[in-house]
Amino acid sequence: MVDSVLAHASAQIISAQQHIPQIKAFFDNETFTVTYVVHDPETKAAAIIDSVLDFDPSSGRTSFASADKAIAYVKEHALEVEWLLETHAHADHLSAAPYLQEKLGGKIAIGEHILMVQDVFGKLFNAGTEFQRDGSDFDHLFADGDTFKIGKLDVTVMHVPGHTPADIAYVIGDAVFVGDTMFMPDYGTARADFPGGDARKLYQSMRRLLSLPDTTRLFMCHDYLPEGRDEYVWETTVEEQRKGNIHAHEGVSEDEFVKMRTARDKTLNMPRLILPSVQVNMRAGRLPPKEDNGLRYLKVPLNGV
Repeated sequence: MVDSVLAHASAQIISAQQHIPQIKAFFDNETFTVTYVVHDPETKAAAIIDSVLDFDPSSGRTSFASADKAIAYVKEHALEVEWLLETHAHADHLSAAPYLQEKLGGKIAIGEHILMVQDVFGKLFNAGTEFQRDGSDFDHLFADGDTFKIGKLDVTVMHVPGHTPADIAYVIGDAVFVGDTMFMPDYGTARADFPGGDARKLYQSMRRLLSLPDTTRLFMCHDYLPEGRDEYVWETTVEEQRKGNIHAHEGVSEDEFVKMRTARDKTLNMPRLILPSVQVNMRAGRLPPKEDNGLRYLKVPLNGV
C-alpha cells in the first residue's frame, strides 16, 4: 500500500531548496532536552518546538530560565511566533508552552492521539471534572498527513507512535523534528514501555521516517552523551541513521528490534520527572488548578506506576 503521507513529505523535502528553515537549538542540561526555534528567514514567521519549563522537584518551584533564552532569541531576531509545537506529552520535562504563549503568542499544538494519553493519565492522577479529556487544553490537534505553513515554509505532520501512542514528527522544509522516536545513531532509540507504548509500532515509525530522502536533516529531542563521545549533539541525517543507528540500522529486523527493545526497557528506571511532567503536559503545559488555599499541587500516586 502506498504511504501517501510519506510520499508527500518526501516530495516536500526534495523541493525545499527555496525555503530552508533557520533552526536554533537550546540544550537544557538538567533534562537533556533540545528546544528548537524554527523560522522562515524571509517572513520571520517562527515555531518553537518542545519547550522546557524549569522545575526543581525538591522544592516544587518552577522557573523560566530555559524558556527565556528562546524568548530572547525570538526578540533579538524580530521573529513572529505562530506555533508552539509539541511532539508528544513528555515524561522527562515540563512544557513551557503556556508561558511562551503569554510572552510571544502562537498556538499550542500536539497530535490528536493526545486524547489517549489524557484518558490514561487523567485516571491515574484522578483528575477532577475540570480536566477535559478531549484535547481542548491545546489550541490545535494534528492528524497524520496534516499540512500547514510557517511563513513560506511547508510543514507536514507524521504520526509516529511507539514511544507513546501520540508521538508526531514535524517535517519542516528539509528538516524533521522526530521527538523521542529515535536518538543519535550512537545512542539508538527511545523506550516503548510507557502506557500505550509499543516496540513494534516504534520500529514501524522509525522505518517510515528512515524512508525519507537520505539527505533529510533529523533533529533529536534529547541527547544523553553516550560513552565515547565528549560533546552533546542533536542533528543527524536519514542516511546516517540508516547506516549507523545501534538499535535500528539497516538489516535489523522488526522481530529483532522488538526483542532488544523489550528486554532493554525492563532494565530502565522511570524518568526522574515523569510524575510532575505528565500531569502538567497532558494539560498542554498548564499547571493543575489552584486549590482553596490558593496553591497548586502535583500528585504522587503511590504504587500506581
